[in-house]
Amino acid sequence: MKRFIFLLMLFIWAPMLFSQQDVQFTQYMYNTVGVNPGYTGSRGHMSMAAMHRSQWTGLSGAPITQTLNVHSPIGYKGVGAGFSIVNDQIGPTSETSFDLDFAYSIPTAGKGLLSFGLKGSINLLDIRFSELNQFTNDTSLESDINNRLSPNIGAGIYYHTNKFYIGLSVPRILETSHFEKSSRSTAQEQMNFYVITGFVFDLSPLLKFKPALLAKATNGAPLQIDLSTNFMLYERFVLGAAYRWDAAFSGMVGFQIMENVLLGLAYDRELTELGNGSFNDGSFEILFRYDLIKTTSGIKSPRFF
Repeated sequence: MKRFIFLLMLFIWAPMLFSQQDVQFTQYMYNTVGVNPGYTGSRGHMSMAAMHRSQWTGLSGAPITQTLNVHSPIGYKGVGAGFSIVNDQIGPTSETSFDLDFAYSIPTAGKGLLSFGLKGSINLLDIRFSELNQFTNDTSLESDINNRLSPNIGAGIYYHTNKFYIGLSVPRILETSHFEKSSRSTAQEQMNFYVITGFVFDLSPLLKFKPALLAKATNGAPLQIDLSTNFMLYERFVLGAAYRWDAAFSGMVGFQIMENVLLGLAYDRELTELGNGSFNDGSFEILFRYDLIKTTSGIKSPRFF
């Protein structure tokens, strides 16, 4: 019954689906390269991160997202390159993106770095209309869409010091339409504009505090603002909370298992009517990050970003 209701809602809304928004994580501060290609290589060594998000747990067909990214400085000083994969599923729809990221950084006054990034993407879209057609005899839903391929490009500017960062980016610039205008529904990639910023305060030799903000603007959708606060104790334990404007409250916890290994968890509780449903147990995320730091250069202090 839960699956039927969810798929029926998708079917009813199909004629009104005009845009697809980028996937987003509560622990976005650990997935910056997915939002802004200018971040590529900014950690100063090879960094690998994997994340999984299960949204609206308990609701069959609800969104499930995984991402894996690797990025590093390469060769010429100031150049960074990276690769990432994002898999996003919701109901009968699956989308997989393969991204290549490139950044070039120049030093600025105040010991900061200003980075200019480019992103190239290949997206594969699958829609299993046959799953919707179990509950209706609509002939327009008889043919599934398999591996619909579309390229895209993105760009970003990212500035950071040891204590502060700010960035502006558009990860997807091309507004690709996946269906003809005569089709029952239209799925179109829309430009998502991101602003990210954060600052690290040393409250004591043992305690650090970092507020962070992510704002996303998309044509035809409400402005999305994520506010988060994180505390790091002994450069090992991270405890924080986040608020997604008019959408959800979140709790986050992280543990620096080793100097180069971070494990993070997050839990969201919706503030909307969907969050009050007995079939929705909230949203969960898990993060694993590994930094490949050369022993000859020594281990750097764990960073928030």
